[in-house]
Amino acid sequence: MKEYQLKDLRPQEAKNYSINYQGELNESQLSAVMIKKGPALVIAGAGSGKTRTLVYRVARLVEDGILPQQILLLTFTRKAAQEMLRRASNLLDSRCGHVSGGTFHSFANQVIRRYAKYAGLAENFTILDRKDAEDVVGFIRNRDGFYKNKKRFPRKDTIADIISKAVNKDCRIKDIIRDQYPHFLEHWEAIEKIKASYSDYKLSKSILDYDDLLIYLEKILSQNEDIRKKVSTFYKYIMIDEFQDTNKLQAKIAYLLASEHKNIMVVGDDSQSIYSFRGANFKNIMDFPQTFPDAALIKLEQNYRSTQPILDFTNRIIHFAKEKYDKNLYTKKEGEGKPVFIETENENYQSRFIIQRVLELREEGVELQDMAVLFRSSWQSMDLEIELNTHNIPYTIYGGIKFSEAAHIKDVLSFLKVSYNPMDSVSWTRALLLLEGIGPKTAGDITSKIVEEGAGIDFLKNGLHEKKKYCSCLRNLQEVLNFTGRPDDSISFTEKLKNVIDFYTPLLKEKYDDFNRRLDDLSSLENIASRYKDLESFLSDITLEPVDESQFKVTPEDNEDEKLILSTIHSAKGLEWHTVFIIFLIDGYLPSSYSLNSSEEIEEERRLLYVASTRASQNLYLLKPQAGRFSGNFFDPSFMRFSQTSRFLKEGDILDKYVEKWALKD
Repeated sequence: MKEYQLKDLRPQEAKNYSINYQGELNESQLSAVMIKKGPALVIAGAGSGKTRTLVYRVARLVEDGILPQQILLLTFTRKAAQEMLRRASNLLDSRCGHVSGGTFHSFANQVIRRYAKYAGLAENFTILDRKDAEDVVGFIRNRDGFYKNKKRFPRKDTIADIISKAVNKDCRIKDIIRDQYPHFLEHWEAIEKIKASYSDYKLSKSILDYDDLLIYLEKILSQNEDIRKKVSTFYKYIMIDEFQDTNKLQAKIAYLLASEHKNIMVVGDDSQSIYSFRGANFKNIMDFPQTFPDAALIKLEQNYRSTQPILDFTNRIIHFAKEKYDKNLYTKKEGEGKPVFIETENENYQSRFIIQRVLELREEGVELQDMAVLFRSSWQSMDLEIELNTHNIPYTIYGGIKFSEAAHIKDVLSFLKVSYNPMDSVSWTRALLLLEGIGPKTAGDITSKIVEEGAGIDFLKNGLHEKKKYCSCLRNLQEVLNFTGRPDDSISFTEKLKNVIDFYTPLLKEKYDDFNRRLDDLSSLENIASRYKDLESFLSDITLEPVDESQFKVTPEDNEDEKLILSTIHSAKGLEWHTVFIIFLIDGYLPSSYSLNSSEEIEEERRLLYVASTRASQNLYLLKPQAGRFSGNFFDPSFMRFSQTSRFLKEGDILDKYVEKWALKD
């Protein structure tokens, strides 16, 4: 039987809103806010007022009489959801505080507890945090005897990471290992068994990990029609922030939640999709119009952060992306200076320029916390950290730990410290525990002999160790350490450092599953050390001063918390600064050498540069040292040396029209 839809032909009265939406929003923002029914995709360019748009839409739906509890706002952090609802409440009234807002995982927890029996779970299931999950994986690994494997088997944290990535990327264990841990590929079947045993164990104990929350929510909604209808009918309006960062499971859940009414608005920026390593799926935001062919597409292109020359540069960078939503960011903000491109003689010149320019800007009234140095990988800030410390400029690091605090760097430094000061018992213990066959008791006994009984480094080669399996290793260590590192040594400090690193490299490979990535740090350490004549000055500079001490030396008394920001690009997303320096714009660094065999990964590297560049409001400095460091194993004769400017800057006319080139004079 054919259905005929009756329309409401009665004259409609204009809605009187308490908020002047038309006066407070630009045209594109207003279009997004005023959508009432159906699916919508909002492509929000960097700095275009994405959060403002979501806040006003929450208020507008509430003003339209939608029950706040039936509006679902999903974000990636609880803080983000709380902040949006707080702003909406201030904008309208306290009703907005009752909107159902939170993260995917917190929402999943609520729904699963309500329908636990349909998933075969007890209502009082508990949730494992990451550390607990690793411990359970470790228990299963040992219980099932995989630790006895003659060939090296991954540790519990690595196995847990592999299992989690397989869930979030919705792919096979074998694929994750092949792409990220190829040295463990022969163990993929064993890890599959551990994954299965891990799932059985959790189910039998009524425990879930974070990934299970998404798995079980999707399972409940997709396998039980009545529950899906009930949940989807209750939440009449779905809004999802940062949709480009969702994984496949989260997208499936979103579509199931909207299945009864299709009132789903997803907001995000395809050009800022940079978290594939966490499982984020770029295709989710690109394929939304295919999932909902009648979806409204709105682009927020007016930028409220950066000057037009910076936006011209970022627009041009993303112009060459292979897959994207076309958009052109523009601003009404004044500013004429183009981004500055500088090719420095070496890494240290790069650091020296940043130091000098930061101090100049500070004198002009730009506070340290309004300036940021961004980099692709945390190890790339090492030389700069030392220079900042030397010049007493306080700084804080986002998205990484300080150079001397990285575990493998501390390992190498422990060898160097005991070679210079054999009475350093803390460093002795750390160094000895790296050796095979030496546990805490033996390390303590040897340290006691060397330090407390005054036997010295030569104790490592005495005959007391003849029957011990670590005998030869101790003797080799003694030969490596038997120097003071002072200028009067017959062998230079840098030569001895290379000997220490040669000795440590096999230990690094045994201790860390991701040793291939940590090798870069060792070559960085050697490069930095090459500027020093002796070990004493090297250790003095590389051991960072306490932050409070350096603050008092450089900042006014009334602003002693001021610090320069050092950050990985991943950790800088969502933030902004007056001045931004992007360092190491070298092909092989950005894009990373690990991405060069995959066109999809290279495109994500392009988006990383876009994200970094759009953090700047007034000044953007692009730095590229002429001589790149070594990539891969520094000690492998087949190493590669990177020295070319990032391919993203060499495309089209970017370096000719969109930047101003500076040359440094010494």
